[in-house]
Amino acid sequence: MKSEPSAKQVVIVGGGITGLTAAFYASRYAADAGLPVAVTVLEKSGRLGGKVQTVRKSGFTIEKGADSFLTRKQPMIDLIRDLGIEDKLVGQGSRGKRSYFLHHGQFYPAPSGMVLGIPTDLSAFMETGLVSPDGKARALEDLSLPKREDDGDESLGGFLERRLGAEMVASVAEPLLAGIYAGDLYKLSLDATFPQFKEAERHYGSVIQGMQANQASGRNQPSNPPKAAAGSAFLSFGKGLGTVIDKLEQAVLDSGAVILRETDAVRLERIKGKPELGTPGYRVHLNRGDYLEADAVIVTLPTYEYPGLLPHLPGLVRLSELPYVSVANVVLAFNGDDVPPTFDGSGFVISRKEGRFITACTLTSLKWENTAPAGKTLLRCYVGRAGDQDWVKLSDEEIVGRVRAEVRELLGIEAEPLFHELTRLYRSMPNYPVGHLQHIKSAREELAGTMPGVHLTGAAFDGVGLPDCVRQGRETAETVVMQLRKQAAAGSVREN
Repeated sequence: MKSEPSAKQVVIVGGGITGLTAAFYASRYAADAGLPVAVTVLEKSGRLGGKVQTVRKSGFTIEKGADSFLTRKQPMIDLIRDLGIEDKLVGQGSRGKRSYFLHHGQFYPAPSGMVLGIPTDLSAFMETGLVSPDGKARALEDLSLPKREDDGDESLGGFLERRLGAEMVASVAEPLLAGIYAGDLYKLSLDATFPQFKEAERHYGSVIQGMQANQASGRNQPSNPPKAAAGSAFLSFGKGLGTVIDKLEQAVLDSGAVILRETDAVRLERIKGKPELGTPGYRVHLNRGDYLEADAVIVTLPTYEYPGLLPHLPGLVRLSELPYVSVANVVLAFNGDDVPPTFDGSGFVISRKEGRFITACTLTSLKWENTAPAGKTLLRCYVGRAGDQDWVKLSDEEIVGRVRAEVRELLGIEAEPLFHELTRLYRSMPNYPVGHLQHIKSAREELAGTMPGVHLTGAAFDGVGLPDCVRQGRETAETVVMQLRKQAAAGSVREN
């Protein structure tokens, strides 16, 4: 007689947006396939969301981590629609779409048509004072320079300097692109960070022409974009990004999954299970002294947490040594009248050569009009990048004091803030080195040979933005469910 199938056990280590997305889609895909699956999410802290954390204070909505996501990246839009919260999205405010560069102590508006630091509107580019005449002439050499024949990886900075010149890297690309990773462009992998630049050179012989073609084709736009996306490069929610975390948690729990807070996986052990016969193959040992059995494990942790948890394999050791950069942000709230009306943008970025303590500043209440009560202003300033980590030794008072001094000097805000919020994000920004994609491939192949039911994913792998993490969580969930279906099918054949 055929026995009733027991549920396959899936354990997800990490309750950030990657882990929650994996849990959501694993439950959904399994249900669609008629496969009994029990999902358990482990989160070592007391809250979910990882680097997404929204707090509300005195009528202000404050993001302590990520503050938005790119409109053009489809995976986040798809998740939001699957969760039924598209109507809660908001775009940038009407006054919040103009941004600036601090250059030689002065503010210069970002030239129109600038896409990820690549000029696509050459007329606007030629008019900007951000780049010298010689720098502009060098950048335009990209239109005639021969393309690189070697298809191997190279540094992002090396690529951009080769195509556009050193001045464009220092004055434009570094403050824009390095801010995403808080990294050194000359150490970041081109293939792992901005492969579209490489594709542009390969297909068009010019990164400028390739990005122009992408713009003209609308290739970088989502299909059927939400209404809130009209004219807005970034999206958030009326009540902050915590909206998507709250809804994910609810959806995961509604699916029957279990979420265990303050519970950490300390070691994964492969046991002599027989997945094809329905017996689990792994034990996930927990910090509380017990363990869970699992047919599949999805690990979404930072790679520096791999030692002790995973086997000592060369590829995993290399990933565990992946550099991470620590950053911080300081939120300042003011009465609107205390902020001089001289600055008309949503914020500005600052290159290394300016020698400033802060790396960027966002006038949050202009960029996102829902974040401050009427008559109030909310600012967020950023601190820390690769090669500039001395700030971690400073006290909270010293960090806030230095930020306030630069805000006073740059924006003319003399008043005491209504309050401030400092968030330290230690080792939060993975920096992908040259060859990173090959490192990932090797590590996953090694792990598949030793622990085939264990899957690694998250911000350390293929993109640090929220849509990238969502995409990776969803893809991993799909892979896991497909493997479990094969196991279940094999077991059914044996029983018959």
